[in-house]
Amino acid sequence: MNTQDVKLAADWIWRAWIEERRIDSIPKEFRPKNRAEGYEVQRQLADGSGQRTLGWKIAATSQAGQAHLRVDGPLAGRLLADRVHPDGASIRLGNNGMRVAEAEFAFRLRHDLPPQQQPYELNEVVDAIDTLHPAIEIPNSRYHDFCVVGDVQLIADDACAFQFVLGKPVNDWRRLDLAAHVVRVQLDGSPIRDGRGANVLGDPRLAMHWIANELRIHGPGLKSGDIVTTGTTVVPIAIEPGSRVLADFGCLGTVTTALV
Repeated sequence: MNTQDVKLAADWIWRAWIEERRIDSIPKEFRPKNRAEGYEVQRQLADGSGQRTLGWKIAATSQAGQAHLRVDGPLAGRLLADRVHPDGASIRLGNNGMRVAEAEFAFRLRHDLPPQQQPYELNEVVDAIDTLHPAIEIPNSRYHDFCVVGDVQLIADDACAFQFVLGKPVNDWRRLDLAAHVVRVQLDGSPIRDGRGANVLGDPRLAMHWIANELRIHGPGLKSGDIVTTGTTVVPIAIEPGSRVLADFGCLGTVTTALV
């Protein structure tokens, strides 16, 4: 893709985003053809939004999620500044087509993991993490049918990013078995679904390892202070305006959001 095609594709998606409408696909004349081009469109979308990238999200970290989206593996997207909210925030759904909430382990980086030729080892990535946070993601897609467009167009569409709620930091998390850690979700005050960290690529730390190496190749790497949310621990919860979601991470705390 040349620079003009990248800008055309990013503008096509961003207009759909801010106008709260959906598109069938990116037109073939300027559609990205591989993951590298998809991430370049995503970067231009973020630049064109005028917002800072506060961190990253990982989509399709469970086998069920990959099967649903018809992709072979995870996808990375950016958390744009005005879409990141504190615990208890109210989120406007608007014309959100997915209408689901996801309970996720999120991490904040304490030092950089920049692009480099050599793949990162798991221990290098874990050592770069500072705090763990319970989190809720409200995803969305700008496509009418996001299950048929494929991984490249989903990456260009910021990996189905929409709104994100970040819970309070936890410092003492390294001793825990995050794969076995249970997460319980309540909807409107009633228990509705449980999940485990193992639903996130086997362990949320493995998801962090994946994105560090994905962005080592296809992005700016991870930076100190970045937030990374690692994918849903539960089968996504159906929501509507008026819903209130609470994700209980046990000893790691809770996080809540209200949908309006």
